[in-house]
Amino acid sequence: MALNAIPRHADVMGDDTWAEPTRLANVLEADQDVSGVLRVTRGTEVLWEVRLGYAERAHRIPITSSTRFATASLGKMFTAVGILDAAGRGELALDDPVVSLLAPEDRPGTLRDDVTVHHLLSHTSGIADYFEEDEDLPGYREDYGALWETLPTYRVRDYRALLPLFADLPPVCPPGTANHYSNAGYVLLGILLAEVSGLPFADAVVTRVFEPAGLTASGYPALDEVHPDVAVGYLRPLTPEGPWRTNVFSVPAVGGGDGGAVVSAPDVERFLRAVRTGGVWRGVTPELVLTPRFEADDRWAPAYGVDVRDDGVFCKDGGDPGVAAFARLNPNTDTTVVLLANIGWEDVDGLSGLLRLVIDTADTA
Repeated sequence: MALNAIPRHADVMGDDTWAEPTRLANVLEADQDVSGVLRVTRGTEVLWEVRLGYAERAHRIPITSSTRFATASLGKMFTAVGILDAAGRGELALDDPVVSLLAPEDRPGTLRDDVTVHHLLSHTSGIADYFEEDEDLPGYREDYGALWETLPTYRVRDYRALLPLFADLPPVCPPGTANHYSNAGYVLLGILLAEVSGLPFADAVVTRVFEPAGLTASGYPALDEVHPDVAVGYLRPLTPEGPWRTNVFSVPAVGGGDGGAVVSAPDVERFLRAVRTGGVWRGVTPELVLTPRFEADDRWAPAYGVDVRDDGVFCKDGGDPGVAAFARLNPNTDTTVVLLANIGWEDVDGLSGLLRLVIDTADTA
């Protein structure tokens, strides 16, 4: 049976408000082989959910509401809350210099003494990234996959393995002077959380961030481990008639501070609402997480682990080979939008357009 012949799975509440998003989602499934879940909730009500394609293509295992997906940089918001919770426990302070908290062997050689935990959280540290996405900076890399030619992905089971990729690179700017998105900054935050908590990074996030918020389906399983309800990440065939490929050689074996958590869509919603309401983690308030930390050029500004719009809407996205993820909460209507897919953003013409349509529909529904 061809992929585009599988039955459509859509749950729609109310009238035909969601007819056009459902139609477009089905078109992308049929024409682009999209696989993933899109889900919209308001309070406790599911307004719309569509489940597309397969969690595992070889045996045609369909995606369900409980399917768990890798999330790339979406995981930065979990790391941020873990660090803020550690601050609430008195294990660190946000204005602490990072060099005073990291073990000597974990300090990048070019890390300035005046870079604080706050700077890492808000992407204002100025440290060089191990995968620089700004074409105007000297360390720019176009191909994420080229990182793993010298560092095999199966060796990245502790994110200290990534330190050699950026530890000797000069800063791109002084701390606090620019908003420079930095995966490396969150790698350091993950290492820092492990050191101050006395727990492996994954254990610290699961026990301190996920469990208090009721995220029972989320964690950091290794890519080469077999777990129930985990979607396999896929890359498009190399030739028109070739087979789909998994992303096992394209991303680190285990997630870390800058991303890679494995979550379900309902768990993402629980997390977003826990951030909005507060009272879940030690000293972590909505104001602490969601206050803009640097003046933005448009309506969006960086906060701690998420981006915040001037009307209070906050969101985070993520993307890796075989991974597309997005999470958004509009506190004015208590509406969440979550997209989790086991295929990359750039592999699908129209996925971003579908997400935009879903957001617009959610805001007016």
